[in-house]
Amino acid sequence: MISSMTGYAVKTRDVERGSLQLELKSVNSRYLDFHFRVTEELRSLEMPLRELLASRLTRGKVECRLAFNATAARGDQLQLNDDLFASLKNLNDRVRGEMPEARALSVNDVLRWPGMFGDQSIDFVALGPAVMALAREALADFSATRGREGEKLAAMIVDRVNGMREIVRQVAPRIPEAQALFTDKLRQRLTEALGNASDDRILQEVAVFATRIDVAEELSRLNTHLDEVERVLKQGGACGKRLDFLMQELNREANTLGSKSAITEVSQAAMDLKLLIEQMREQIQNLE
Repeated sequence: MISSMTGYAVKTRDVERGSLQLELKSVNSRYLDFHFRVTEELRSLEMPLRELLASRLTRGKVECRLAFNATAARGDQLQLNDDLFASLKNLNDRVRGEMPEARALSVNDVLRWPGMFGDQSIDFVALGPAVMALAREALADFSATRGREGEKLAAMIVDRVNGMREIVRQVAPRIPEAQALFTDKLRQRLTEALGNASDDRILQEVAVFATRIDVAEELSRLNTHLDEVERVLKQGGACGKRLDFLMQELNREANTLGSKSAITEVSQAAMDLKLLIEQMREQIQNLE
């Protein structure tokens, strides 16, 4: 499967006293680059998360956000710590007896006293398995979005490949005839310019120039590179770097084709090919 480096997924899971939320999103990058934003209580899970993501991804700037959202306790879950409450009451009475001007404890002070409702702490270590299960679900959705985007990009690239093949198919039959006409004109001009020069000298100059404007080899290599692009796309996997290299090769052949052009049709074909190559390169920059 061809995958894009652009993707997004978010998953939420309810756990005791709250909920976990894990968000993944990625954009283009030459390498695999992770950025984690993890709540401090779950920081110990960053390395396992990194290993899980690295096992499925090869390129892209990936941002992972992990948060725990605590939920407020229901009224029937709130039970005062009677012993602590009694101790606070006795201490309040004793202090007020010794220091009548001291302010008495308010209801708010009592209810906010640490431990007044028993142990309300959260065992974040125990959330480890739930976090990793949530991460695997998010990663599955994340990979699926990248895969769907990759399929669209691959289809666009194949469409450009077909366009390039059509340009080559149309221009190839015109080249021999055009080269022959151009060679005849060159021979006439050389004869006029050189005057009494031998026919061998003129034929030699014409042959040298004919070799310089022969683009059959460039057209053949263009088709070979296009075959390789299609093969890599069908093979799938992380192929972005390989395709980017092939774009360089295609662009080199198109440039050579343009520089050796002796007729308008070949010059126009070279420009059209370079336009399609640039369009493919833009899409390939998004592939993993």
